[in-house]
Amino acid sequence: MPYLTAPADARRTAGGEQLGFGVPGYAHPLLAPAEWAELARPGTPLHWAVLNIANGPGTRPDPHCLEAAGRLRNARERALHGEAPDDTVRASGGRLLGHLDLAFGERPFGELIADARSFIDWYRIGGFYLAHCPTERAELPAVRRLTGTLHALLAESDSADGGGRLVLGHGAHPYPGYAEAADQLVTFQGPWTDYRWSQVAEWTADYPPERFAHFVHGVPRTHLEEAMRIARWQGAGTIFFTDRNDRNDRDDRTGQSDPFATLPRYWDEIVSRIGPGISE
Repeated sequence: MPYLTAPADARRTAGGEQLGFGVPGYAHPLLAPAEWAELARPGTPLHWAVLNIANGPGTRPDPHCLEAAGRLRNARERALHGEAPDDTVRASGGRLLGHLDLAFGERPFGELIADARSFIDWYRIGGFYLAHCPTERAELPAVRRLTGTLHALLAESDSADGGGRLVLGHGAHPYPGYAEAADQLVTFQGPWTDYRWSQVAEWTADYPPERFAHFVHGVPRTHLEEAMRIARWQGAGTIFFTDRNDRNDRDDRTGQSDPFATLPRYWDEIVSRIGPGISE
């Protein structure tokens, strides 16, 4: 398969290093309470989850989102500073990230910073997910300016331990310089039919697995092991795999057709395959 043609030094997670989940954004907590509850369940291997109210923070604090954010923040606190931090059955240690839509470089800098301040002030988030991030070299200076400012805002916040986390939601391999602009890049987002034949960019071999994330929808239960093997082989440390599709798979509870907005039907199985969360 094409993913096996990656350079030898890119095959750096084949030894079974710990994968974890990145959640691109569940439906509103009022519509998807089970999904949000799972994020704080003991042992969930969560790296981060995205909070997105109205393609951003919304116009005012949402009480349901405040409650969900508080639960996840408390779970992280227990994971990092609990009485038994080495217990293999522990609370999730994942961060909550605020959703900022870059519109592929079209949104004004001032609008993005205003949204970022609202996320920090209202929800005490621990970082940002920059959706629809450009991939071209020409856009890199603007993205660097934005991420530098976001890092400064997070450093001033008392909620972002370790300076916060920034994830660039490219969905494809960008110009290599983007790897220096944030903590993690989403280098694949799409269907299983593309992922199983995908190839990793050779430059990614210069970075450890925690720098990359893959989001794949339409993964059949029978191909979970293969999907996880591809992620490890291609050097992705953060994943979200689901059997749901972007078409003809509307969730009756949430009204969502976004395949990543709800739990995959095999959630418990994939959690058990990855193993309990490991705090930072």
